Amino acid sequence: MKHTFFIIRLLILLPALLCLAGCNIYRKYERPEVNVAGLYRDPYSITDTLHSDTLNMAHIRWDEMFTDDKLQHLIETGLHYNADLLTAKLRIEEAEATLMASRLAFLPSLGISAEGTISSFDGSKAAKTWQLPFVSSWELDLAGRLFNASRGAYASLIASEAYRRMVQSSLIANIANLYYTLLMLDQQLEISESTLEIWEDNVRVMEALKQAGMTNEAGVVQSRANVYQVEASLYDLRQQIRETENALAILLGYTPQYIERNTLAEQQLPDSLQAGIPAQLLSNRPDVQYAEMQLASAYYATNQARSAFYPQLTLSGTLGWINSAGTAVTNPGKMVLSAVASLTQPLFNRGANIANLRIAKAQQEEALISFNQALLTAGQEVSDALYQFEASNERIIEYNAQIEELEKAVVYTQALFRTGDASYLEILTAQQSLLSARLTEVNEQYNRLQAIVNLYKALGGGS
Repeated sequence: MKHTFFIIRLLILLPALLCLAGCNIYRKYERPEVNVAGLYRDPYSITDTLHSDTLNMAHIRWDEMFTDDKLQHLIETGLHYNADLLTAKLRIEEAEATLMASRLAFLPSLGISAEGTISSFDGSKAAKTWQLPFVSSWELDLAGRLFNASRGAYASLIASEAYRRMVQSSLIANIANLYYTLLMLDQQLEISESTLEIWEDNVRVMEALKQAGMTNEAGVVQSRANVYQVEASLYDLRQQIRETENALAILLGYTPQYIERNTLAEQQLPDSLQAGIPAQLLSNRPDVQYAEMQLASAYYATNQARSAFYPQLTLSGTLGWINSAGTAVTNPGKMVLSAVASLTQPLFNRGANIANLRIAKAQQEEALISFNQALLTAGQEVSDALYQFEASNERIIEYNAQIEELEKAVVYTQALFRTGDASYLEILTAQQSLLSARLTEVNEQYNRLQAIVNLYKALGGGS
């Protein structure tokens, strides 16, 4: 009797002892310390267009950031039909189902284990036996295996949501960049077409001057060569436009087709930027959140590996009916009730458990490295976008000044040609330089728009 009482007391105290031994297993994940100082490098020494407070462009809704009505329609379409985003949403459903399964694992399992037999020995009358028990089993989570599995599943759910936001942010930025690429190419095509008309007129002028003996064949040939060069560039621009339209259509889930759009001159984006503070990347950047939740999931997986070293307590029971051998099946028989408590302590698989724990720890370290790298990459992207914006602003000023001077150069060279103080080749050279500068200036306007889009994405906007 004393031995029985001692065993009962031991079974009662055992859960408490296990909880004390495995208290670290129940510890909640905590974010590791991260150093965000200097993550943006030196943003406020670049320009006064950047606000040095906690205002952050990432908090602006995408439809307030991009006010072009046709661009808004394209983004809205992409959010509904883009294949990557639809896949990311399905991953959330998978994670929710996994979380539900991990939480249901805390509850007892209940099933029916019906069984019937017919047996006959040496030609005797067949004996019919049957049993209809309800079987239940319940694992008491003493070592935190189920607990950490549930928390890990929740971290995976948060990670899947962060992944969806990451895909959405990238999708919005890609749609905007492709749209602005089309506007840039449209503008360059318009400039090239107007230049072609002027140069075709120049060919006719040169031919007339040659007939009048005022120039030679070299000038005519050079003017025609310039026309051919511009015509070839038009085909290249039209090809780029078509390929960009097709790429944008596929991104939206469309078949390749023409894309409705406005003009580059109609675009209105902020003249000042708000990058906030680097610490905000931890809450705004979905890829940083995704990397952190991957770390949290690995942390709980390590705790699960630790729990394998502790005993597992399982309660099981049976309640049902069974008949006696040879009685009729219709006879309800007798009720059977049994309850069993089993305590399992791993003995011979300790080596495997140690190996699994080492694997889990290594994977947790890998996740920590990935988290730190994601934060560094985020800071780099913000820094690059800030400087891209500033550099584009400065280059636009220089290109505008260059265009003004080249326009004067064309006018002056034409005047000198009429007085015989300049050759027509000098006119063609001045016009070529002007065309190149105009095309470059349009490209720089696109770079400026791209810098704003990239900064918006780098800060976690659009998610």
